[in-house]
Amino acid sequence: MAIILYDYWRSSAAYRLRIAFNLAGLPYETVPVDLLAGEQRSPEHLGRNPQGLVPVADIDGTLFTQSLAIIEFLDDSGYFAFLPRDIIGRARVRAMSYAIAMEIHPVCNLSVAKHAADASGGRIGMKDWMIRFIPPGLAAFEALVAQSPESSHCYGDRITMADVCLVPQLYNARRWGIDLEPYPVISEVSIRLKAKPAFSDAHPEAVHVRHEEEKTEI
Repeated sequence: MAIILYDYWRSSAAYRLRIAFNLAGLPYETVPVDLLAGEQRSPEHLGRNPQGLVPVADIDGTLFTQSLAIIEFLDDSGYFAFLPRDIIGRARVRAMSYAIAMEIHPVCNLSVAKHAADASGGRIGMKDWMIRFIPPGLAAFEALVAQSPESSHCYGDRITMADVCLVPQLYNARRWGIDLEPYPVISEVSIRLKAKPAFSDAHPEAVHVRHEEEKTEI
């Protein structure tokens, strides 16, 4: 299988997909898309994804968008079991994953936060926006995880799509100075996950260093 990942090192959604490919043992080539430079709005990238977003995965010539859809494709294809096999477990892991990817992430997307800051004439700072919306989302996620007692991961004792969503969201929270002490359950899960190579190799700082080294080699 040949995979090209159109990626931005700090994108939470792209971070999820890097973790997922690593867990599945699928090597991939990375093509950086510089969001700060607006490369996501270029005709070339819009041809790959009309939404102008990352990540985009070119898998054997077929373009896939939306990180959770791609992760579920990998699950459906048998590369890694990102969802439990039982239907109740699958529903619960999806609910946890969506709580991050469809509730916290869209509101706290940089373009949304920047628009709020600009539209308010600077009365709302981007950090203020993040502090307003990230903690309630994390509190709700903490409660969802706590409903699954004696779990070493977000759901049960093995990695699922919910864990793949959690780690990038906590990275983003730390970026904005969010205090994670009120969330001991998910913080403990995150510590376990970050020690695994599939997660540490996908970390934004590690990816950024690799991208810079590749540019130097060119």
